[in-house]
Amino acid sequence: MRYVALTLVAAASCALASSMAQAQTKPSAATVGSKISGAGSTVGGTAGSAAAGGTSASTLGLGATSTGKAGTSSAIAGAGSAAAANGRATSATKIRENPQMLRSQSRAMAMDSGTFSRSMSNTSARHDGDVWSWTRSMAHQPGSKPVMSTTRVR
Repeated sequence: MRYVALTLVAAASCALASSMAQAQTKPSAATVGSKISGAGSTVGGTAGSAAAGGTSASTLGLGATSTGKAGTSSAIAGAGSAAAANGRATSATKIRENPQMLRSQSRAMAMDSGTFSRSMSNTSARHDGDVWSWTRSMAHQPGSKPVMSTTRVR
């Protein structure tokens, strides 16, 4: 049940950060993260959003591990979304597996002339039971300083 709750919290936080960022006229960026461990299980993740002008970008990453009699199970998820009123927007998520871990990398970027918003999330669920994640979001409008936010969960 904790896994579902954390997934919903991460998704809601990402959506809330995105809607708050779009409502402002200045560039804005926000990131959040959380990790819970107990009874042989660990779940954690981060999410972030950025907006400037008519652009916005959001990403999230979530990982979980559980250790039991049969061994360790791992799960990973990542997502990204970007939008631009008059420019271009791209998003991509890659999920990789190797003998030590599952890894998710998500990127989203929206650009309109010199104004841009971008967000990236990297998450790892190691087969030894460890979960870590980080998200960085950044927004920029010409004539103002870039705004950045970073959250790391280890």
